[in-house]
Amino acid sequence: MSFVEKLMINGGCRLVGNVQIAGGKNTSLPVLSAALLCDEPVCVENVPDIEDVHVLYELLRDIGVGVTANGHSVTIDPTRLTSTRPSVSLCRKMRGSYYLLGALLGKAGEASVPYPGGCDLGARPIDQHIKGFKALGAEIDDRFGQVEARVSELQGSEIFFDLITVGGTINVMLAAARAKGNTTIYNAAKEPHIVDTANFLNSMGARVRGAGTDVIRIRGVDRLHSTTYTVIPDQIETGTMMIAAAATQGDVAIHGCIPAHMESLTAKLLEIGVRVDEADDVIRVRSSGGHRAVNVKTQAHPGFPTDLQAPMSTLLTTAIGTSTITETIFDKRFRHLQEMVRMGARAHVSDMTSVIEGMPGLVGAPVTATDLRAGAALVIAGLMATGSTEISSPHFIDRGYEKLEDRLRLLGADIRRVTVEE
Repeated sequence: MSFVEKLMINGGCRLVGNVQIAGGKNTSLPVLSAALLCDEPVCVENVPDIEDVHVLYELLRDIGVGVTANGHSVTIDPTRLTSTRPSVSLCRKMRGSYYLLGALLGKAGEASVPYPGGCDLGARPIDQHIKGFKALGAEIDDRFGQVEARVSELQGSEIFFDLITVGGTINVMLAAARAKGNTTIYNAAKEPHIVDTANFLNSMGARVRGAGTDVIRIRGVDRLHSTTYTVIPDQIETGTMMIAAAATQGDVAIHGCIPAHMESLTAKLLEIGVRVDEADDVIRVRSSGGHRAVNVKTQAHPGFPTDLQAPMSTLLTTAIGTSTITETIFDKRFRHLQEMVRMGARAHVSDMTSVIEGMPGLVGAPVTATDLRAGAALVIAGLMATGSTEISSPHFIDRGYEKLEDRLRLLGADIRRVTVEE
């Protein structure tokens, strides 16, 4: 006999109150990996209590690194590194495991890391990462999904990415921080977590300039020193809460966020007819319904984030009129809509575009989370719907949201996690 967890939601409750945003998942993973580059222990604060972070802790311990976690603070001791071959099974549990390539290459001059796992969102090649490592002088062998990298000494270089790559930008930046000489990355990604990773590196004595622009310049250093660093709040969790407040016609003040990181979403919510007010590190979202249909196109930062496309599409299922969403980054990011059709949504997907015809409301139904952000989208759908919604595979949600159902309950949601016989 085996058991599985499910989320049970009774919809129709307005979200009202205050919520605190956790530290950024997309920042914590590269920052914790970058700690390997240091020559002394480092302390990272505001780390979210999520499954992907726990897996990374296991990966670091697996290669001999000291990891001492205390709540949302963790001390990483890279001086105890004993291996450059992290566990294959652990790497395949998360996408962010590929940051160990750049970190280990910069630290030890070698790395053997399998292709990463995580959510199946379609093709996500790491060819640009490899192109960057080769430009720094590394020899790369791709053996049946295992990337073997080695170099006697990394040498600074000019690197031109063929396309914008967030992971590639960070990975090459990590390796270049310990390379000899100067490195310039052209066509770099500009996401907030790239800036935060650069700031973390600089707090250890690295010399990284231009993060947040499309040209990043790095002067390699021989040694990095201890630091205590606080990661930025989670941009995607902030957006998810903003959308959930609007979707339930609620009134929620979201604390500990960075409003400037949410500008593309805020603009769309205002266009829909939602009221959004900002003050320092607080965003207040209020809605009385009557939302208007809009068109959305995901883009690299500062455009609309692909990680908010699924939650946003949920909101649009009840908007007045017909909305169009174009996904430009991941080719399997509309599978949540197939689940929401079970709840009465009218959505048609063709290639990388979905057309959503607004309905008066959704109806609760059994659905399955297929990835992290799809799971968040289904939670929002359950909050909006009439009746009960049962979400299978909530472990996907745990990968990137810290105790999501607990915090939604504090806002008035009727949501609970249950364990049932499979």
